[in-house]
This record gives sequence, C-alpha cells and structure tokens, in this order.
Amino acid sequence: MTTRSSEQIFYEGGPAKGDLIINLLAGFTLIGLPFTFGALVRALWLRFVITSRRVSVTGGWLGRDKTQVVYSQIKEVRAVPRGLGSWGDMVLILKDDAKLELRSLPRFRETEKYILERINRPSTKVSAKYVEGFAA
Repeated sequence: MTTRSSEQIFYEGGPAKGDLIINLLAGFTLIGLPFTFGALVRALWLRFVITSRRVSVTGGWLGRDKTQVVYSQIKEVRAVPRGLGSWGDMVLILKDDAKLELRSLPRFRETEKYILERINRPSTKVSAKYVEGFAA
C-alpha cells in the first residue's frame, strides 16, 4: 500500500491483462469482434483507484468519465469471477440504489474483502456519542 495525502492506496491501475488477451484471441472470429473492441477500450482507458477512503473509476471513451464513491455510500458489494478466478467483475450498489461497475478487476477477491471491511466498520463518532449519553 502506498499513501497519497491522508489516504492509503490499496489498488491503482487498469483492468486485468488476461481479459485483454482472451478477448484478442476471440477477435479472430467474427462473433468475438465486439468483445475484443470492448476489451481494448477497457485496457486503454479504464482505471481504478481504491483507497482507504473511496473508490474511483475513470473510464468511458478516452477516459472522460470519472466516478468517485466514499464507503459510507455503499450498501452492498456483488462480485463474479472471470478468467478462471484470476480476475472478476464487481458491482457496488449504493444506498440510493445506483450501481457502479468495476469490470475486469484484478485481485477482485482481495478487493471485495477490503471494501467490505470498510463498509462494515462501526462509526467511531456514533459510538462516542452513545457512550457520552450514558456518562451523564
């Protein structure tokens, strides 16, 4: 883990390389061409930054779309393995029922565990107020 100001970076990088390789091989068939194009776009412009405070995804055509979500906004995490479990797709379901997709995420099991730890962490501010109420 590296640090950036007050945040610790858990993962910073692009999608899994295996996703691109498998889809390039599928591109030799006519049916696989759309998948190959999608994998190329992901490889060129999709970037993830997962820190101790937030999840940021930069993607879209030419990497123009950027989405940031703090852990307090996340309600649920769903993950599906791909590439024989080497990488996976993850969906973060937010409290307003919006969804943030993380496609071809390397080390997705470790990342899922990391995000779930931050979601399920009890708030220290709430417990401090709760304890103060009993001190009076």
